[in-house]
Amino acid sequence: RAQTEGVQTVETRTREAWTGETRTGVMLVADGVLPSNEGRGYVLRRILRRAIRNLRLLGAGEQRYMHDLTAVTIDVMGELYPDLKADAPQVHGVIDAEEASFLGTLRTGTAIFDAAVEETKRKGQGTLGGDQAFQLHDTYGFPIDLTLEMASEQGLKVDEEGFRRLMKEQRDRAKADAAAKKTGNADISVFGQILEKTGKVEFLGYDNVTAESVVIGLLVDGLPVPAAGAGSTVEVVLSRTPFYAEGGGQLADQGTIRTDGAEVEIVDVQSPVSGVIVHRGKVRTGEVRVGDQAQAEIDVERRRAISRSHTATHLVHRGFRNALGETAAQAGSENSPGRFRFDFTAAGAVPPSVLRDVEDEVNAILINDLKVNAFHTSQAEARAMGALALFGEKYGETVRIVEVGDYSRELCGGTHVASSGQLGLVKVLGEASIGAGVRRVEALVGLDAFRFLARESVLVAQLSEQLKARREELPERIEGIVTRLRTAEKELDRLRSAQVLALAGEMAAGARDLGGVSVVTHRAPDGTSADDLRKLALDVRGRFPGDRAAVVVVAAVPADR
Repeated sequence: RAQTEGVQTVETRTREAWTGETRTGVMLVADGVLPSNEGRGYVLRRILRRAIRNLRLLGAGEQRYMHDLTAVTIDVMGELYPDLKADAPQVHGVIDAEEASFLGTLRTGTAIFDAAVEETKRKGQGTLGGDQAFQLHDTYGFPIDLTLEMASEQGLKVDEEGFRRLMKEQRDRAKADAAAKKTGNADISVFGQILEKTGKVEFLGYDNVTAESVVIGLLVDGLPVPAAGAGSTVEVVLSRTPFYAEGGGQLADQGTIRTDGAEVEIVDVQSPVSGVIVHRGKVRTGEVRVGDQAQAEIDVERRRAISRSHTATHLVHRGFRNALGETAAQAGSENSPGRFRFDFTAAGAVPPSVLRDVEDEVNAILINDLKVNAFHTSQAEARAMGALALFGEKYGETVRIVEVGDYSRELCGGTHVASSGQLGLVKVLGEASIGAGVRRVEALVGLDAFRFLARESVLVAQLSEQLKARREELPERIEGIVTRLRTAEKELDRLRSAQVLALAGEMAAGARDLGGVSVVTHRAPDGTSADDLRKLALDVRGRFPGDRAAVVVVAAVPADR
């Protein structure tokens, strides 16, 4: 009886846990939080995954109950929070997707965990290794607190110190990789010394594409040098520059730095230390020296193309928030000449109809030719204006806002066009998942978008001519052709399979006797599938008496390899 009461107490506590976790999860999702691997999204993910596991402990197995529990929670809490009922589809979508994802993770991760527990106990140890806990977290998405809980249930401890050491090493590697791109081979202290000696580099790129400047720093292979000759790969620091350093999703400018005695082709620009802008390139002619007067000039056409992409990213961001709600928050971007990609949070795939609607909405903004305005203000004022900011991004007290008419308003340090009409055209190519809860949209801007549509138009015209069908009839006509082709292929496969299997009797009759073993070898026609070979071998083997030793070997070269 005492044992039974103990089990009931555990069950009661587990039920209370997932009830509270489900309620908390619902409220967080309704408030715009989405499951992720960092920040508040990670807190939500841990809460939901704990609830899902508790359900499994209560006997839910692989069945999914979170949808029903979410519905009950919304119904109960909806009396006090009416927005919950209005947001129910979005809340269900997020929680359902997380449950489906984690059940697969739980299935695989539990098997790995069980194997690790068995190995630990077999060795007579009482602590699960930090490397094993790290593998569960890094490879299978097991939060450390879940591993701790499961280990405790098995009477084991976890080497938390080892786990956290491995986590720190991973973070340090990621930071080092990111820093390496910005600093190159140089010791970051070199840039600190330049900053201390000459002060911040003045960025003029918002209003100028050329600038008179002075070479205040020069590095070769990461080391400061007084001069560098033709053929040298160099890093140049100027006192003022129109070159935009890569950041905020915007690619760096390219261009040329000229002095009286040298010309340097710039292919990349980075800001390894706040206030220092480093131009990377190659000395094409002459010799560049520290102290030289310089003329810096960016590739104007490249800058304009990148600026069009950056402004288009802001518009697409606003378009998706209008279509999917404020939870469609930017999670990354890359603005390159004529093309951009935009990452945002979403519970699942975005329907093609939504992509079309967003594309139409953005192109309508282009037609209206709204003015693009950029200005600086305080962070408090920016929040009061409703300007969008990237969650987790660090901003100073003074921020720069870029607004496109009354349609879009974001915190941004990048370069943009003067009006939305300068974008010309935006063409969304499609979207795909790049991780749990994050989608990626790719799109073309300006001439690149026009050229893409021109190629598509030529292709459609060619298909229309070949199929003797109007453009609007093409989908139906092509679908019919594909259906007939698949039917014909299935019939061919059936006939080919029947032809191959028809040989079974003849092959069995022609078996050779080698030492009391019936041996059949056969080379089937090329193009025979592996499945048909398998069927043929089993058919031939089945034609011998069960007590007769036999070996059947058949081979062929499949059509696809």
